[in-house]
Amino acid sequence: MSKRKAKENHLPIGECVTQVHHILRKRFCHQQLPDTPEGVEAQHRHLMELLKRTAVHGESNSVLIVGPRGAGKTMLLRSVLRDLAEETEVQKNLLQVHLNGLLQTDDRVALKEITRQLHLENVVGDRVFGSFAENLAFLLDALRKGDRSSSRPVLFVLDEFDLFAHHKNQTLLYNLFDVSQSAQAPVAVVGLTCRLDVLELLEKRVKSRFSHRQIHLLSTLTFPQYTERVRAQLSLPDDFPDGKFAQEWNAAVTTLCEDKSVEEVLQRHFDSSKDFRSLHMLLMLCLSRVSVAKPAITAADFLDASRLCLADAKANMLHGLSILELCLIIAMKHLNDVYEGEPFNLQMVQNEFRKFLQRKTNSMYNFEPPVIMKAFEHLQQLELIQPADGSSAKTQREYRLMRLMLDHVQVMEALQKYPQCPTDVKQWAMSAFA
Repeated sequence: MSKRKAKENHLPIGECVTQVHHILRKRFCHQQLPDTPEGVEAQHRHLMELLKRTAVHGESNSVLIVGPRGAGKTMLLRSVLRDLAEETEVQKNLLQVHLNGLLQTDDRVALKEITRQLHLENVVGDRVFGSFAENLAFLLDALRKGDRSSSRPVLFVLDEFDLFAHHKNQTLLYNLFDVSQSAQAPVAVVGLTCRLDVLELLEKRVKSRFSHRQIHLLSTLTFPQYTERVRAQLSLPDDFPDGKFAQEWNAAVTTLCEDKSVEEVLQRHFDSSKDFRSLHMLLMLCLSRVSVAKPAITAADFLDASRLCLADAKANMLHGLSILELCLIIAMKHLNDVYEGEPFNLQMVQNEFRKFLQRKTNSMYNFEPPVIMKAFEHLQQLELIQPADGSSAKTQREYRLMRLMLDHVQVMEALQKYPQCPTDVKQWAMSAFA
């Protein structure tokens, strides 16, 4: 009866569009966990078994989850932890510590974070420890005393695991793997990384204490599955307040996914990256064009959104440069063409620019050397040019060797889109040799 009411209930179009934005934005931005992970069932089972042995039976383990960015490493771990949390024994026992290589940049910071997440700040107090190992042993000992008979199992999740390998002496990794191997306390260490060669970064003593268990996540997604995922992500749920609007919207989405131009856009994104985060970015740009005046996503929206997603950021930066800076970029492009990519310095760029000025009768582009120097430095700040080697600090600014970080195509594309670009500058850029 409630479903029938929902279908008969016709909301104003503005209300429907607001609801669509609310539901789909939540879906794209919050990245809710799927009920069952798709395509990684074996990996899910393997990780579940490992963590259950630690949480329930007090067995120590270490494992690495390896896969490209956006492959679903965090999603896999979160879905396993969600399923584990449903068991009462795990709820009472398992403690979790989440560390990230981008945030915990050295072992001292990491240790503070471990203490904070285990709520042991009061226990540690003002104690001074001789070493990292002593401090970690004290923390795990404090947990053991809390339960008298045995220590509580602790799960350490190390995101961006490869960055921890760059810490001095790899002390954190050594001590965590040492604890997990020597059965001092039930500890599970789970590392997440996108580097396939991560084991090569580990020192011999660290590597010998690691269990060498690795779970690889390599996407086996096919294009039809990718298209189906797009359709599912854009579809409205059955419990949408206005049944008729939801039906029309879902029918329009199905038709849209079968459109040839949309298929081409999706194929291009699928070929460049199967990452769902970049897909959500594309769909979010499409959704932003839905309004009361246009209450549906069209193929043109997909094309525009794709153009924005695949836009070259470096080439776009050229649109905001001054004419002088643009002229210097063109002079560098010519130097690259003539000397086949060899590094250049400001003096060479100025000489190239002077050749262009000599062919002109008016003095519109006559700039003082300090002004040219300032423009050159601004290009370096924007990272459009970079020093060719590290020893350049000793050299005078005019003679420091630089490299252009743009290729021929990027410069020419940016010139075509540059607002009110002088014709003679365009012609200079297009000429084979200056």
